[in-house]
Amino acid sequence: MAVTIRLQREAFDVAAEVAALTAGRADVGAVVTFTGVCRAEEGGEPIAALTLEHYPGMAEAEIARHVEEASVRWPLLGVTVIHRHGRLIPGEVIVLVATASSHRQAAFAAAEFLMDYLKTRAPFWKEVEKASGKTWVGAHRADDTAAERWSAPPPRHQAAK
Repeated sequence: MAVTIRLQREAFDVAAEVAALTAGRADVGAVVTFTGVCRAEEGGEPIAALTLEHYPGMAEAEIARHVEEASVRWPLLGVTVIHRHGRLIPGEVIVLVATASSHRQAAFAAAEFLMDYLKTRAPFWKEVEKASGKTWVGAHRADDTAAERWSAPPPRHQAAK
């Protein structure tokens, strides 16, 4: 399985990343992507910027561990996870999760699984900058609830024969 995991300050090109994931692959029947973008407001108040911090080394290892779990749960052919860190302004791309499989169901489920992990358990810290000041963002119950559906032991997929 082709896996790309990068944490970076620089912007990235979503189309180029998907093209790299599928280059030369005639076995890929589905690619599902999720692209997270920095919003311009939160709670009705404008956002000036979002600053993302992470624990270098640990964050990549944890993401890799969850990509491995996704590959146990679903028959994936490739995964790309790119997450930016540093100061981002509204409209800038924050994260890309792209999953490739022979069939759409696996690609959709794996992308949701990985995004739920990134939103709730990945070692990132988010600070929002508004006119009223800077605040660290805590966990959201709705995100935790969404992630709870993956707490059952993963079923192992069977490779196609």
